[in-house]
Amino acid sequence: MASRVPHVFVILFSVILLAAIATYVVTPGEYDRAEDANGRMIAVDGSYHPVEADRAGFMDVFQAVYTGMTGAADIIFYIFIVGGSFGILRSTNVIEGAVGSISKRMAGREKLIIPVLMVFFALGGAMLGLAEETIPYITILVPLMLRLGFDSMTGAAVVLLGTSAGFASAFMNPFTVGVAQGIAQIPVFSGLGLRLIMWVVFVGVSIWFVMRYADKVKKDPKSSITYDSDLTLKEKQSPTEQFVGLTGRQKLVLTILLATLVVLAIGVSKLGWYLTEIAGLFLLMGVLMGIVSKLSLNDIAEAFIEGCRTLVMGALVVGVARGILVVLQDGKIMDTILYGLANAVGSLPTSLTAIGMYIVQCLISYIIPSGSGQAAVTMPIMAPLGDLVGVTRQTAVLAFQLGDGISNIFTPTSGYFMAGLALAGVSWVKWAKWLLPLIICHYILGAVFVTIAHLIGYQ
Repeated sequence: MASRVPHVFVILFSVILLAAIATYVVTPGEYDRAEDANGRMIAVDGSYHPVEADRAGFMDVFQAVYTGMTGAADIIFYIFIVGGSFGILRSTNVIEGAVGSISKRMAGREKLIIPVLMVFFALGGAMLGLAEETIPYITILVPLMLRLGFDSMTGAAVVLLGTSAGFASAFMNPFTVGVAQGIAQIPVFSGLGLRLIMWVVFVGVSIWFVMRYADKVKKDPKSSITYDSDLTLKEKQSPTEQFVGLTGRQKLVLTILLATLVVLAIGVSKLGWYLTEIAGLFLLMGVLMGIVSKLSLNDIAEAFIEGCRTLVMGALVVGVARGILVVLQDGKIMDTILYGLANAVGSLPTSLTAIGMYIVQCLISYIIPSGSGQAAVTMPIMAPLGDLVGVTRQTAVLAFQLGDGISNIFTPTSGYFMAGLALAGVSWVKWAKWLLPLIICHYILGAVFVTIAHLIGYQ
């Protein structure tokens, strides 16, 4: 049965083919773009106009993969460098020692670590817009969860679902809420009260979902969705009872790791760090750990390569997924799709317009994986549209925020999410089947909050 499930690359390439076919069916058109006060190029409302067709040719379909790879090179190489650095960390065996110690100390209270960590990641997503930056934590938490009697799915969910729930319901995310409110010309981070309530609900439901599953796995390990693959991982781990304590060098390695995570938090929140700085920080971390552990330079290099090898698929998925966007943009039908969706929303009864906006944003998020990119494309149209149909601009921003954020850990076109799954050793198909009930719940909750915002005239 499993062999019948399409590989993620098959799924993505099929979508590229569909996008290419669409360039022959959909009328090409574009919005004029203008630079806003913050230097962003945004679509000018009312400026949509037909343009000359530029249909995708046979070779364009295949070249889109390469163009997508080059366009997403920053994220791809970030993934490789972080993965390679953690390959060096794994070669020091400090993770085995640390998780063995924690598993003993958390005996009988293992489940408590799940809500604590998920709230931590949810705050990062809500206040700092963390996404790609959380991937390195998966390397730490998967073996920890295995030690505590859970599984790889739980380890991946604590990071990915915690971050995503916070990101989707964010009250101060500068990359989604901040950008969208700036484009909509309303005070940045206004409407905080409703967003805080929404964050509590989304994160609370997500924690319950993960803890419910983790409790089932704890009671019956064979109920784990990743049971077979986890057996292999557990065989590679040193038995807990063999743990006698961290060596002096391993304690130093652990100190370097903790210092790196602290510097990461400061850099992201205070210094505006992004992929370049974070990748450099983790590369420095890996080299220092290798030196402290007295690994030879060759051993450090081999460990780095092994770490990269584990993330090859996840990194390549980022580029292949970007190829979809390349075809739509080069074929000049991206704006046409947006124009059609905006018109569909405008034709709805006033009472349904806010929900229509939400549905449109949900659909667009599967085409445009970047939150800030989706804001730049959609908000210049959706904000004025709201004025015409009786939807407040704050509600239009909320519809965008939820529509963009909920899909981030479900769609295979989300590069960082696929890289996280690859690092955890969890297939997208298994993850999608497991997560589907929660995703549906999140979409329903999103519709409820957008409706409430519309009814109260959210400002």
